[in-house]
Amino acid sequence: MHLFRPFAALLLLAAPLPALACSVAPGYRVPTNMQLAADAELILLATVSGGTTDPRRPDDMAITLAPVAALKGAVPDRPLTLPFMLANGGDTLLSNPYDLESAHPQSFAGACVRYAFPLGTRALFFLKHREGGGWTSAGGAFSRWAEDVLTDEAPWLRAVRFYLEVEALPEADRHAALVARRDEWRALTDDPVAQLLADDIDRQLAGPNKPLREELPTIDDNGPATDAGQAN
Repeated sequence: MHLFRPFAALLLLAAPLPALACSVAPGYRVPTNMQLAADAELILLATVSGGTTDPRRPDDMAITLAPVAALKGAVPDRPLTLPFMLANGGDTLLSNPYDLESAHPQSFAGACVRYAFPLGTRALFFLKHREGGGWTSAGGAFSRWAEDVLTDEAPWLRAVRFYLEVEALPEADRHAALVARRDEWRALTDDPVAQLLADDIDRQLAGPNKPLREELPTIDDNGPATDAGQAN
């Protein structure tokens, strides 16, 4: 079962993007920030250098990314094109630089992922190979797959760089590395950004996110529905 309807398929509905709705399967969990970093094939810092804005022509919508740096994977040798749109009017909304937990607000407007980007913004894109060639968003519904990071010291950049350092360690050493950096940042009591970063590490230490929807009950061949994995 697909966890959510692919964004490209939603575009085929040719409705204004904010009005589109996606659905997630029972048991779907939004990836934690560490899971997002671990699962992406390419984590690219890039500037939105062009694109289209007309949601009435979904097949033609695209944004162009000018690579700045790759935090994971190789820097592409040419601009990338993604099947999303340039923001205009009310869609021109930047990420909250101090929110390291929630995805961009557009993710909660129906499409389940961020879909519009202001021209000239610099963002951190979590990408995976697209079937048939090219790249598309990684992470799934409600993930932080594309958040604006306008400065080199943006908290989101600092967090992701650290999580990639942790990912590169042997698995047995990762918990201790998380705790050590959490405690280091927590000790900076007069630095509110350090406290936000420590809070985010706490969320990673807590383990996977809770499912957005509980698993549906299963039906026993001999009788009524039962809870998943349970018998009457």
